[in-house]
Amino acid sequence: MRPDAPADKRHPLLPLVLSCALFIENMDSSALATSLPAIAADLGTDAISLKLALTAYLLAVAMFMPVSGWIADRIGARRAFLAAVGLFLLGSAACALSASAQALVAARFLQGTGGALMVPVGRLVLLRAVPKSELVRAMSWLTIPALIGPMIGPPLGGFITTYFDWRGIFLINIPIGLLGIALAKRVIPDVREPPPPLDRLGLALTAPGLAAAMFGFASLGQRAVPVAASVAALAVGAGLLAGYAVHAARHPHPLLELRLLRIETYRAGVVGGSLFRVGVGATVLLVPLMLQLGFGLDPLQTGLLVFVSSIGAMSMKLVVTPLLRRFGFRRALLGNVLVASALVCGFGLFRAQTPHLWLAAALFAVGCSRSLQFTSLNAISFAEVDARAMASATSLAGTMVQLSLSLGVVVGAHALELSAAATGRPVADPLGFRIAFAVVAAISLASAWSLWRLRDDAGSELSGHVRAGAHDDAGAKP
Repeated sequence: MRPDAPADKRHPLLPLVLSCALFIENMDSSALATSLPAIAADLGTDAISLKLALTAYLLAVAMFMPVSGWIADRIGARRAFLAAVGLFLLGSAACALSASAQALVAARFLQGTGGALMVPVGRLVLLRAVPKSELVRAMSWLTIPALIGPMIGPPLGGFITTYFDWRGIFLINIPIGLLGIALAKRVIPDVREPPPPLDRLGLALTAPGLAAAMFGFASLGQRAVPVAASVAALAVGAGLLAGYAVHAARHPHPLLELRLLRIETYRAGVVGGSLFRVGVGATVLLVPLMLQLGFGLDPLQTGLLVFVSSIGAMSMKLVVTPLLRRFGFRRALLGNVLVASALVCGFGLFRAQTPHLWLAAALFAVGCSRSLQFTSLNAISFAEVDARAMASATSLAGTMVQLSLSLGVVVGAHALELSAAATGRPVADPLGFRIAFAVVAAISLASAWSLWRLRDDAGSELSGHVRAGAHDDAGAKP
């Protein structure tokens, strides 16, 4: 590591400055999800089809995030971070100027190219500047300001959309991003490691492979895209990604280091976390659609209810560290995935007549559970990763996060559409939402398998959890 200043003299505001990136990203996405039906109506399309505005951003991040670690090491973390925020702000301006659904999707893709560097480079700086013993606490405080984004995003987006123009959702990113750029120039150390040669063939396989596979999956069932074209894109994407897996096993420095998945804690965090995020990511789309299309609420009412979920998430951040110290990663993650999956499935039981207090309570509980799981998964993923492999580990983990969230939106939309087609009822029918929430909850629950295989003392250096007899039965789990 060659930072400008030693790690023990890092600026105390570093986590807060880095969180500016998470703040504008999460505020933007949550505000857009809340206002999706109104935006779709203004642009002359339907809300389900406009899911591409959500997935285009996530897909761009997944495509370009694999080179984030290499770029940060090549040009320095500070320069990479500043360039990424600038690109994100340029995409925000393009979103505000969009006059059609296609233009909005393209602008969101441009935003995603900035987000592909913005968040992972910020996380990489923190991972290299903070000792492992402080990692859980640092990550928790890093994400607290970022959680303000999804707290403010839904009600602010709903308010702007209801009383003004939805384009203002994207314009509010600009002053916040400019403030982040000004502070980052002073605070962020230029941490870097000597970069390995860029795996150009790996990039040529993964970027179009992810794009083709996600386009094929997302466009299935869309009237504007023939089924044959969707299936062909899906097949081409799957083939390219399979080719990359073969290439990565032979290359000394692959773009995405799949061999890191041999590390037990990293594999549990990435694989188990991806399944969990597919289920939870779907709620970003399904909950606002249920509240507006199913229950008849306006964007502001929807935003105020979704806001409660972010309050729960932020509240949980304050107790994650003592919970992990008391129960350890394995028990905390396993127990929480059961609770989170049950809560997501329970959303399908709500009706238009359900008191808003019950809805708010459920959203608060989901926010708490989601926050505990994400913070714990992010921390344990890097518990046993060597410092020299941190950039590769960050790139692979970040790519999987964005890909799983994007898949969640698509899976949720497909589950809603397929249930409507099978039952012959409208998309907004309560039965359709009940089926969709059950499907995504089952996917989240599937993550329990990889978490169950963790050792009882996994990540104890980070959590501080010591269980009596842990040394005797460590590794007893299959």
